[in-house]
Amino acid sequence: MPSSVQELVALLELEEIEQTLWRGSQPATLLQRAFGGQVLAQALVAAHRTLPGDADVSVHSLHAYFLRPGRTDAPIIYDVEVLRDGRSFSTRRVLARQGGAVIFTVSASFHLAEPGLEHQDPAPEDVPPPERCPLLSEAMESLSGRRASMWQAEWGALEVRYAGDSRPGGVLSPERHPARARVWIRVAGELADDPVLHQAALAYASDLTLLAVSVVPHPVLFGGPGLQAASLDHSMWFHRPFRADRWLLYDQVSPSARSSLGLSTGRLFQDGALVATVAQEGLIRVVDPPA
Repeated sequence: MPSSVQELVALLELEEIEQTLWRGSQPATLLQRAFGGQVLAQALVAAHRTLPGDADVSVHSLHAYFLRPGRTDAPIIYDVEVLRDGRSFSTRRVLARQGGAVIFTVSASFHLAEPGLEHQDPAPEDVPPPERCPLLSEAMESLSGRRASMWQAEWGALEVRYAGDSRPGGVLSPERHPARARVWIRVAGELADDPVLHQAALAYASDLTLLAVSVVPHPVLFGGPGLQAASLDHSMWFHRPFRADRWLLYDQVSPSARSSLGLSTGRLFQDGALVATVAQEGLIRVVDPPA
């Protein structure tokens, strides 16, 4: 995965094949399948590239399904279908293909900003600032025994700090939410002043920790040999302007897990403002670890 901001930006610079067809490159990685956040972010960029040149709209929602594992040794083709261009809204559907097979699909809606009613949930108050929180790589090392350097090699484009969870002995009370976790997250370097780039970067980051929340209260390790995990669908709603290269608090809850499926939701706050909401369901199947 991209280990620097420059590599992340390059990953989001798609190659145009024809008017609604784009090719996305793959980063160097040790992962066995393409990271879902990468496919989501590239698809969002592809959809935005097909908007009319004079359209002053930005994405307000997207709804995606991960259909097949993506390979890491071949580019991904993004086929954008133009569904609607209206005065206030534009809608796109994107199919991501590898080897002729559809591996991913997303529908995205874009909206022209306009005045209207406004309210939001307040940001959590009992959260230590990011500088007082350990790096997520260090927390993962203590939980899994895997070296923090392995995490940095794959996810160095993001800075993620662990603000606690509700596992037994954790800092968050499990009374209302038995499965809860918080992280601070940002791109680990400055991005250009392009809202599309910041939206795509946030889409990329939103998939990193969300599904893991659904196993927080259980005696299994996300990413460990005893658990088969995979994102199945992913939805995002973008509420307010933000910068992906400044700290965002990712407040995540899993309201339900059953039948090897875990549902997680997340709220992203920046400077007290609720900037995005995320929901994801994924496979969390307990398996016998390999001998």
